[in-house]
Amino acid sequence: MSFSSRFDIHSPTGAVLNTYHQAATAPARGVVQINHGMAEHGARYARFAAAMADEGFHIYAHDHRGHGHTKAPDAPLAHFGSEPAADKIIADVDAVHDHIAQAHPGLPVILFGHSMGGLIALNYLFAHSNRVAAAAIWNANFSAGAAGRAAQAVLAWERFRLGSDVPSRILPKLTFQAWGRQVKVAKTGFDWLSRDAAEVDKYIADPLCGFDVSVGTWRTVFGFIFAGANDAGFKPIRRNLPVFLVGGERDPATNGGKAVQDLAERMRRMGFSNLQSTIYDETRHESLNELNRNLITADFAAWAKRALA
Repeated sequence: MSFSSRFDIHSPTGAVLNTYHQAATAPARGVVQINHGMAEHGARYARFAAAMADEGFHIYAHDHRGHGHTKAPDAPLAHFGSEPAADKIIADVDAVHDHIAQAHPGLPVILFGHSMGGLIALNYLFAHSNRVAAAAIWNANFSAGAAGRAAQAVLAWERFRLGSDVPSRILPKLTFQAWGRQVKVAKTGFDWLSRDAAEVDKYIADPLCGFDVSVGTWRTVFGFIFAGANDAGFKPIRRNLPVFLVGGERDPATNGGKAVQDLAERMRRMGFSNLQSTIYDETRHESLNELNRNLITADFAAWAKRALA
């Protein structure tokens, strides 16, 4: 399965953003703008896009800098690029939003982010929440705490010894590899992604998935995490913004969904009044590639329709 079209968007950051579009196949009610996770790419969301197109949504998914087929002079595969990389990533997302606004004037936009894409989506909201009608932040961990600060210290040491543009030697052991060991009966080191062996096999076989990212990229990711851990960043976001938080009960990347629950509790304390949070039983990290993906996709479609009603 593939998207209905693919094209480039030229970002003011200098990146040429490889972008996928699935046109709505029912009367259009809105747009879903997808932000993918670390070490993957936008084309992996084609099945979800087709389902949402049937519900009346246009879907756009671009490859973030350092991922997929996006090209940027300072960002080869696995590297976000030179500083300020975080600002460039947010500007790239905004460039896609600009294209959507031009292509579909008047249609409301739902910002969607999975995992690292969820980190990016929330940080985009801190600066541009007025541009979106709703937001879905899935499988994202903003509860790194002391372990996250220790990881930042490790990354500072690696940057000093090795530089920013080389793969981290230590962070994959603390994240992807550690998460893989938490699956009791596993055939591969990536079974933490999904219970669907066919989906895991496709991920492993994809040359644009599963690579080790650079020290600089990890540093930027932890910057997004700790920005999201600071309640002050939420101040510009209107409190009635429809928000859908999702986690998996068996997702080691979010501590079994507890990090998602933590974010939901924080946002409710801050007064967010239109918040839905769901932790799916037995589900691992990639909700949209899990055995129960049809249920999860249907739940998203129902929420999206209510959010834009």
